[in-house]
Amino acid sequence: MPEPTVPDPTDTPAVALGPTALVLGAISVIGVWVPAFATFPGAIIAGALAVTLGAAGIHYARHGTGRLWTAIAGTTLGTIGVVGTITLIWAISA
Repeated sequence: MPEPTVPDPTDTPAVALGPTALVLGAISVIGVWVPAFATFPGAIIAGALAVTLGAAGIHYARHGTGRLWTAIAGTTLGTIGVVGTITLIWAISA
């Protein structure tokens, strides 16, 4: 008998939103503490993407697709990275 062709709910790209947000959030937080000013734009971009993808990951995880803890952790790290970078730039320019 042939295999069923109905996709499994875990075979969706929404499953990758949480882990992607977690990695980008970690890059953003690390980018704040690296003493090179060239990492600031990358930290802001990675943090903003982490917040966006993490929020989408939280939405899908509440509907049963993906893991909630990775999406929340990615969103939190992204927020810390963006706020930390903006605060550091503001402090340097003052």
